[in-house]
Amino acid sequence: MSSDGVERLWFINTLVIIRVPPELGKDRTCVMEHHAPLGDSPPLHVHHDQDEVFVLLAGEARIQLSGRAFEARTGDCLLIPKGEPHSYLATSAEGVRFLTITRGDGFVGLVRELGRAVKTDGLPEPGGHPSPEQQSALAQVARKYGVEFVGPPLR
Repeated sequence: MSSDGVERLWFINTLVIIRVPPELGKDRTCVMEHHAPLGDSPPLHVHHDQDEVFVLLAGEARIQLSGRAFEARTGDCLLIPKGEPHSYLATSAEGVRFLTITRGDGFVGLVRELGRAVKTDGLPEPGGHPSPEQQSALAQVARKYGVEFVGPPLR
């Protein structure tokens, strides 16, 4: 936690700022801001326990949702229903900034468990592609939080 009381974590190759932690509200709404570099893409995945609202704050990204692909631009907002396979690919040179809004501890729990303390301003050093062992460990932790990897990252 930073001196301003805001939780900042490096999660894989992104910076995540937990703007509204689920502990604050009665229905456990969580708002996280993500900063992702050009080319960043998580594995195609499903949230089994929660819907996710995705709001693009800056940049452009290719979104894949339930087998459909489309381009998202600054200001776009979409609902990703629980159980629907999805991912993004950051396509703008400056990367992308977006919000995810969820309820409960699933996604934020995953980010908190796998996140690392922010050491400097900006994004973490790129970690490259995880090894098969690292992918397996990541998938196991994700399952604990109701997230299942169902395909590779977008390219």
